[in-house]
Amino acid sequence: MNEALRQKLADLPVSPGVYLMKDRDGKVVYVGKAVNLRSRVRSYFQPSTSDTRAFVPFLEEILGDIEIILVHTEKEALILENTLIKRHKPRFNVQLRDDKAFICLRLDERHPYPRLEVVRRMKQDGARYFGPYSSATAIRETLRIINRYFQLRTCTDQVLEKRTRPCLLYQIKRCPAPCVYEVPKEEYARSVRETILFLEGKEPELLDQLRGRMKVAAADLRFEDAARIRDQLRAIEHSLERQRTVFSEAIDQDVFGSWREGPDLVIEALFIRTGKLVSAQSFPFTGQEFPTEELLASFVDQYYATGAAVPDEVLLPLPVENAGLTAEVLSERKGRKVRVLVPKRGEKRRLVELAVKNAEQAFVEAKKRNRSNVEILERLESRLELARLPRRIECFDISNFQGTMVVASQVAALDGEPDKSRYRHYRIKTFEGQDDFAAIYEVISRRVARGDLPDLLLIDGGKGQLNAARAAVKDAGLLGQVDLASLAEAKVEGETREGAAWKSAERVFLPGRKDPIVLRQNSAENFVLVRLRDEAHRFAVTFHQKLRRARNFRSVLEEITGVGEKRRRALLRHFGSLKRIRAATAEEIAEVEGFNQALARRVVEFLHRREEDPDRDSELPEGAAQSMDEAAEIGEAIEDRDSAAEAQLAAAKELAAAERNGAAPGATSLPPADDAVRPLSPGEVQPTEKIRD
Repeated sequence: MNEALRQKLADLPVSPGVYLMKDRDGKVVYVGKAVNLRSRVRSYFQPSTSDTRAFVPFLEEILGDIEIILVHTEKEALILENTLIKRHKPRFNVQLRDDKAFICLRLDERHPYPRLEVVRRMKQDGARYFGPYSSATAIRETLRIINRYFQLRTCTDQVLEKRTRPCLLYQIKRCPAPCVYEVPKEEYARSVRETILFLEGKEPELLDQLRGRMKVAAADLRFEDAARIRDQLRAIEHSLERQRTVFSEAIDQDVFGSWREGPDLVIEALFIRTGKLVSAQSFPFTGQEFPTEELLASFVDQYYATGAAVPDEVLLPLPVENAGLTAEVLSERKGRKVRVLVPKRGEKRRLVELAVKNAEQAFVEAKKRNRSNVEILERLESRLELARLPRRIECFDISNFQGTMVVASQVAALDGEPDKSRYRHYRIKTFEGQDDFAAIYEVISRRVARGDLPDLLLIDGGKGQLNAARAAVKDAGLLGQVDLASLAEAKVEGETREGAAWKSAERVFLPGRKDPIVLRQNSAENFVLVRLRDEAHRFAVTFHQKLRRARNFRSVLEEITGVGEKRRRALLRHFGSLKRIRAATAEEIAEVEGFNQALARRVVEFLHRREEDPDRDSELPEGAAQSMDEAAEIGEAIEDRDSAAEAQLAAAKELAAAERNGAAPGATSLPPADDAVRPLSPGEVQPTEKIRD
C-alpha cells in the first residue's frame, strides 16, 4: 500500500457515508456504506480482520484509491449505495442483474375511461399498480380474462381521442368502444371496480356482485346478458382456483428464501397478495464469495429500489444487517408501516421454508440446464476442433439496402444462452457501397480493438467473409487468441417430387480448411449456431430499417431555421397538411402558437423557394420512400377520390331506383369519372383502404 493511501485511511472521518474502492486503473471494484466510515474502512486492513469475503486478503494488492462521500444519515447512505452500485457495477458487489424484470399492471382511475397498461416500474403517480407478475405468460393470461369478461379498452389515449370508427375488439364484443360511442361512465366505472376486485384477489365480493347482476338480468328477461355474466363467473372462478393457497392474514407479503452451494446461489421470492400466493420468481447468482446474509440484504435493498411494489411485510430466512433501516425506508415509500421480519416459528416460518424449498428446486433445475449447455458446447468444441470451449460466442452480420446505409450487428451468447448486455450496433464508416468483405473487416477490427475477446467469433457468411474477419484479427496481432468460424445459410438446390424446395445443409467454414463442416441439422450444437446467426441477422435488419425510416420520413419543415419539432407539430395540427401550410399566408401562420411575424415570413419564403426549385427534392437517395409531407398530400388526394367515388355510387343507386320506378333510362346520369376514380389496370393495387387505416 502506498503512502498516500495510508494517509487517506488515517484521515477518514467518523461520519456516515459511502466508500468506493478503486483498483490501480481507477475502476471502482467495491461500493459500501457505513455509519462510521473510519471504523468500517480501516477494519479491512487490520491483521485480525474477521471479514471472510474472498477479495479482502487481496485488497492491498489491487487497491489503488479509496473515495468517500459523506451523508447526513445512514438512510441516505443506503440509498446512495444502491445508486452507485447500479452506476459503476463493481465486480465485488452483489448486483440485481435486471431491474426491469418485474412486470406490473397499471390502472389510472382518474381517466374517464381507464385502461390497463403493462409497465416495468411502479411510480408514485397516483395510479394503482398490480403485481409483480413472474412472467409475460402469467400477465398475458390475466389480460386475456380481463379483456374478454371485463371489457376495458386496450387502445392508447391518443388513439382514443382520434379514432373515428370502432376496432375489431368492438366487433367481437371485447370492448364497448368508448373511442367512438357514448358509453355510460357509470357502467364503465363498474367494470373498472370489478377488474380491481379481480386483480386484488377479492373473490367473495366480486362473485357476489356478479351473481346479483345475473339474477337481476334473468328476472328482467335479459337472458343474453345473464348468460354472458354466467360465463364470466365461470371463467373467474376457474382462474381464482389457482390461487387457493390462502393464509390466515389477508395482507400483502414478500417472502424471500435462498439456497446456496459454494459460489452459486439462488434467491426465491414468493409474492402473497391479500393472503393468496399469486406468483414466484427466482434470481440466480454465480461466482459469489460473499456471506449469504450480506448478499440477501443487498438484494432486498436493490430490489425495492427498482420501484417494485412494497408489501405490508417482508419475510427473510436470515438476520441481515440494518433490517430496521430497510423497514424505515420501505415504510416511507409505501406511506404506512412496513415490517421486515425473520420469523422463527408459526405460519410465517413455514412460508419462509416454502420459499427456501422453491429456491432449492430452482437451483437444481438451473444446475441441470447449465450442465446440459456445457455438454453441448463441449461437443461443438470437438466437432469444430476449436482451441477452447466456446462458452462465450459473438456473432456478426452485415445489412444494407442497395449499398446504402451499411450497418452491422453484434450479438452474444454465454453458455449457449443470449447475453443481451453484449449486443452492439455498428455503422460502417470507412467506405460507401456494397462490400460485405470490407464491412466485416472494419467491424471485426473495431471489435478486437476493444479487447475482452470471446472464445469464438462467428460470422454470418461464407469463406470470403471468414477470410476478411481473419485478416482483421491478424492485422490486430491477435491471431490464435480467439477462434473464428463462419456459418453459411442453407441454399435452395432443387425441388422434391412434391414440388417443395430442397435446401442444402447449414455449412460451417473454418480458417485453413477447404471444405466446410456440416453439422447434423437437428443437433443441439447446430441449433446453438443457427439461433445466434438468425439473431444477428434480426438485430442488423431491425437497426437498418430504423435508420431508413428516420431518413425517408424526414419532413421538409425540418430544413427551416428556427422551426423545431414542437413548432412543426403545431403547424401540422393547425393546418392539417403541408399542402395547406404552403397555401397559407404569413399572417395566418403567425396565428399559430410559437410563431411571430418574422418566423412566419421565413416559413412562407422557404416554401415558395422550394416550389420554384423542385429539383431540391431530388436530393433524397434513390429508392427512398415518400416523405411525411408527400404522404400527407397523397392522403388528401385519396380523400378527394373517395368523395368522388361515393358520389358516383350514390348516383348509380339513384339511377337504379329510378329505373325500378319506371323512369326513363338516362333520367339520372352519373357524374363524369375523373382520374381519381379511374378503373385499375391489371396488377395495380388499390391503396385506399390501406392508407386510410
